[in-house]
Amino acid sequence: MDRIGDLSLFLRVLDLGSISAAARSLDLSVAVASQRLKRLERELGVRLLHRTTRQLHATPEGAALAEQGRALVEDLEALTGGLRQSATEVSGILRVTIPASFGQQYISPLLPEFLALHPRVKLSVNLNDQILDLVGSGFDLGIRVGALGDSGLVARQLATNRRVLCASPDYLRRHGTPRTPADLATHDCLLLVGSQGRQDIWRFTDRKGREIAQRVQGRFESNQGELLRDAVVAGLGIALHSVWHVHEQLRDGRLQVLLPDYPIAATGIHAVMPQRRLVPPRVRAFVDFLAERLGEHPPWER
Repeated sequence: MDRIGDLSLFLRVLDLGSISAAARSLDLSVAVASQRLKRLERELGVRLLHRTTRQLHATPEGAALAEQGRALVEDLEALTGGLRQSATEVSGILRVTIPASFGQQYISPLLPEFLALHPRVKLSVNLNDQILDLVGSGFDLGIRVGALGDSGLVARQLATNRRVLCASPDYLRRHGTPRTPADLATHDCLLLVGSQGRQDIWRFTDRKGREIAQRVQGRFESNQGELLRDAVVAGLGIALHSVWHVHEQLRDGRLQVLLPDYPIAATGIHAVMPQRRLVPPRVRAFVDFLAERLGEHPPWER
């Protein structure tokens, strides 16, 4: 039974003084309105209205229901009205998780502009290099850098994640420049230790398009890209880095690209969202905003 709907009809009858007036205001026939009121009385087991040919007024039970039920109906109408509004306008709390380094370098500078464009949005940003469960952790959106694992998430690519092998000129003077992936076996390689373990197999593509998987080793490893970047700039070895992470060092000559004839497969920078039939406008607006600001020519490639 639509108890809230029937209760709303009952309150409208009391407010307007007749069943016919209430029925017209709700675009109902008088017969349907009368049936719904009788149904409400039958379900509650009490008479709610005294009806005469000229007058209609609430019984004591009807008056008690009206007094307590009006607040309920008004609260529900306010709630559903707010939800309908949030489904059409960019508003509400946007909870997003972003990898720490990428978030600090590229997302953080964009946030004031996004908030200025959408003054009804509140942002809650979590910088975290761990791959969190979006649904279980209560996030609307996550930014993921690198290859995406199989999941039930919806993904939209924001930018290409191009990766390069690099070293400092000082390291190359002392240890020589590798000419093929196999040469890396005799070099100090700086290793990232991530959620999938130690990344000590680097994959390249040769001139014929074949994949080369080269196992590497070295004296330095870390779960933080910043430490590996500092180490490679300091001449401690060779590192595999995303261009967005080292583009300034490449531009000013503190690092140089190695093995350009053996490219490393690019991955992507994605916005990932839980599977939803209706994506909240605040989420859609944020993803569109990031795609426009990063896009085909991201700032680190310009």
